[in-house]
Amino acid sequence: MRIVIAIMWLLHWLPLPVLGRIGEAIGSLCFVLLRSRRRIALTNLRLCLPELSEDARKKLAKKHFQDYARSLFERSILWWSSEARLQSLMQIDPEIPLDAFKAGPIILLCPHFVCLDVAGIAISMKASACSMYSRQRNKVFDEALRKGRLRFGDIKLFSRNDGVKPIIRAMRSGLPFFMLPDMDFGIKDAEFVPFFGIPAATLTATARIAAATGAKVIPVIASYLPNYKGWKIKFYPAWENYPGDDMLAATRHMNAFIEERVRETPAEYLWTHKRFKTRPAGLPSVYSKSDPDTLPGPD
Repeated sequence: MRIVIAIMWLLHWLPLPVLGRIGEAIGSLCFVLLRSRRRIALTNLRLCLPELSEDARKKLAKKHFQDYARSLFERSILWWSSEARLQSLMQIDPEIPLDAFKAGPIILLCPHFVCLDVAGIAISMKASACSMYSRQRNKVFDEALRKGRLRFGDIKLFSRNDGVKPIIRAMRSGLPFFMLPDMDFGIKDAEFVPFFGIPAATLTATARIAAATGAKVIPVIASYLPNYKGWKIKFYPAWENYPGDDMLAATRHMNAFIEERVRETPAEYLWTHKRFKTRPAGLPSVYSKSDPDTLPGPD
């Protein structure tokens, strides 16, 4: 892995169009070779986008592999390029709502699109923040990921194993919480909430933390600009009257918002994750029992 990290460092000197095309070529190869991950992606697409033909879903899955692999290669720019270069590649629209950050607790809701690290870096160049991540199994990659995400600003990065209490303390001290809300971590602290009409074990933490801290929820999503020009980071208006008194309804609102964004850039959502791994009692698994191939996660 140290050799891989060294190669990534060398790659960050390349122009973004060259790096992006290399990533897409590797993604096309991964689509062929990583059969179990391909099955997961196609299963998710059949469940979530049944209106598409099988051929259209295969093309979309291949494009997702290309976009995902491209994002992994482009992390080299995020982790090692100068701040000036990064800013030249980022189109932020509207501008980062720094006044809202100062006004009170904030949850920056960032679903699992492949460019989520771009949004995190864009925020860290302008403001302090805190976030939670899953430790990677490979210690060398884990260290590189942490250093890359912590290179700008006063960023506090907590392990998911630490629980939510450190996050709430950090929010109450004035740090916005950059939150990744939409992975299946089992039924603990989760409810089965529809995602594209399929019951999905969904963490209710967004609603519960917002209720406990009085935080405003401001979604932020990063996506690719056309023609390898860089990335677009979009901040959405804060959700009004959120979460209200009904945590389940608030969680449904979150999933519905993510669905709308997925339909805008479907290839960039994380289809290789077993989003429906946890099933309601009595319902069979929707995935193959074969072990997935190893693919570094964006979390």
